[in-house]
Amino acid sequence: MMVYPAREHARKTLQKLAELFPTEEQNKPHIIVLAGSATPYRNDTDRELHFRQESNFFYLTGCSIPSSLVLLTASSATSDPVISLFIPDADPADLMWSIPPPSISAARETHDVADVLYTTSFASSFASALAAAPTALVHTLPQTSQFPAPPPLSAGAVSPSEAYLLRALHRARLTKSDAEIQRIRRANEISSRAHEVVMRVLGIGVRGALASQEAVAARRHPPLPGEWLIEREAEAEAIFIASCRREGAVHQAYLPIVAASTRAATLHYCCNDREFAWGPLAMPNHANRAPFTCEAQGSRQLLPQVLLIDAGCEWDNYASDITRTMPVGNGGKFTQEARAIYELVLEMQTASLEALKPGLHWDAVQLLCHRTLLRGFQKLGIFRAGTEEATLLVSGVSAAFFPHGVGHSLGLDVHDVPSASKPMPNPTVVRDSAEPGHEKFYDYLRLRLPLEAGMVVTVEPGIYFHQHLLAGVRNSEFIDHEVLSRYEPVGGVRIEDVMLITPDGAENFTTVRSDVEWVEGVCSGKL
Repeated sequence: MMVYPAREHARKTLQKLAELFPTEEQNKPHIIVLAGSATPYRNDTDRELHFRQESNFFYLTGCSIPSSLVLLTASSATSDPVISLFIPDADPADLMWSIPPPSISAARETHDVADVLYTTSFASSFASALAAAPTALVHTLPQTSQFPAPPPLSAGAVSPSEAYLLRALHRARLTKSDAEIQRIRRANEISSRAHEVVMRVLGIGVRGALASQEAVAARRHPPLPGEWLIEREAEAEAIFIASCRREGAVHQAYLPIVAASTRAATLHYCCNDREFAWGPLAMPNHANRAPFTCEAQGSRQLLPQVLLIDAGCEWDNYASDITRTMPVGNGGKFTQEARAIYELVLEMQTASLEALKPGLHWDAVQLLCHRTLLRGFQKLGIFRAGTEEATLLVSGVSAAFFPHGVGHSLGLDVHDVPSASKPMPNPTVVRDSAEPGHEKFYDYLRLRLPLEAGMVVTVEPGIYFHQHLLAGVRNSEFIDHEVLSRYEPVGGVRIEDVMLITPDGAENFTTVRSDVEWVEGVCSGKL
């Protein structure tokens, strides 16, 4: 994989910084100071937690060494920057406990920067930079708990500004460089295979190809990976993460969402600690340790249900974000109602994917999904036939079933660059009174811009039957409530792929299939 292009990203950040200043400020020298993340520890103990570099720091350095610093100087916002990276020296007392940071010479070979020094040299280097450019504008990230704090910048009468750097970084990160695209593609390939692995383990269980658990126990050893069954959300999560780890992915991009049965209606369900349904389906119960199984006459039969897995790993700090909804029970086949909802969500996604191109406003994709849902619900009878589409759109009733945004920007963070993807104020959002649609359709959109080539976005429509949301439409005249009651046990369905916006359309980075025939074929053990 190519060397991380820190200088290219620094130049792009300076260009975006220049756009925020009048010309006279652009021509002044600029100094940027960022601190990297430190190794975190659990509470007040000496037990390390997983280290993951702060995203903006990584964008400007490509450095994943804890407790590092960066000093970026430029004679103007339009000139080439000089990047100095500062890394900690190895502490002899730590060598028997931890892997030491690389040497200065090793770090110089692996980082696209002008120089690498020890962190003990930062103060003098910063003072020298300010002495060489006393009128320089000094930029740091906001000093909040969200970002690592840099060392005190006490040289001279400097007064660092927190007002511009984060906005410039977010604008720069909104469109991706070739190196970033390469890493996002790799993360999505690994995660796609992990989703398929979970489905295939489900299918093996349906086919009965695994030894019985009694036979495994008789061998007097714990079940080996090839003998595992999936009967709980946690088991599906474990197999997903194991598949990613064995391919070299260190981190998950976010807490996996592994929700069975009606729990799939909860958008960010992260408990992942419940068994599949073995008895009459009930409404969601989110008490983490509440029982959810029901054995009848000594036999255990999985009830038909869906398993929604929204999970993706990182590759070199770049995210993937994939959702697949799969059948559990019923021989690995969707029920009639679940299949109907799944096919409608797939229709929503297909229409969205086909529409993607530079210049298309993301709001239009959101509205397209709602239009598709309305038409599908009328065909299914959930929405009463004969009501004009425009009337349904203005009512906002579909937001009770598709309450979230159709997708978001993706990159170093799974919900990437919020200040750039949904800017405030936002001159690109102009509500046309002639265009039907309710404001609540857009409440939870994380992207509200025209698409540009180089953006990476997720497309993740869904349909949910969540009791909290349905409470607001229980008396709706547009709904056939008897028909709706037949679909509520489905819980929820979401399908999500990662897309690169190209100059003439879009490219799908997600390689695991989502068509019904393939999903059922794999989950039933027939493929």
